[in-house]
Amino acid sequence: MQNILDIKYKLESQAKIAFASAAAALAEEEERLKLLRERRMDYEEQARKLRQTRLDIRRINQCQKAIDAMKELIKKQQVSVHVAQRNLELVRAQLNEIMKDRKTHEKLRENAMEEFKAELASAELKEVDQLVSFSYQEKAAEERR
Repeated sequence: MQNILDIKYKLESQAKIAFASAAAALAEEEERLKLLRERRMDYEEQARKLRQTRLDIRRINQCQKAIDAMKELIKKQQVSVHVAQRNLELVRAQLNEIMKDRKTHEKLRENAMEEFKAELASAELKEVDQLVSFSYQEKAAEERR
């Protein structure tokens, strides 16, 4: 039983590592998304300033193209974040299953240990009963002599 439980502990440890890795990947993707949004806001601010000062159509167009490119990158990054979130949920579900399995095996091991202790106690009681019975029969046989 202990060998199986040791394997379950190792599987749980691996699942925890996978979960931590997936959580880190999600955090990284979210950080990228945040940075892209900040860059887009910077471009939008720059475009606003360009429109308020003298009109430089070439720079305004460049800024608008940069904003459009950032929007596309943000959409792609949102997909990456969503994929990372789904991956994290899958890993979390696997971790939960592995933890349930380990707990089940721990409970089975505890029950087997309790059963073993009960059998051992029963065997000890039988030995004591046999010893008492044997002693009583010897004493009775001695008294008859």
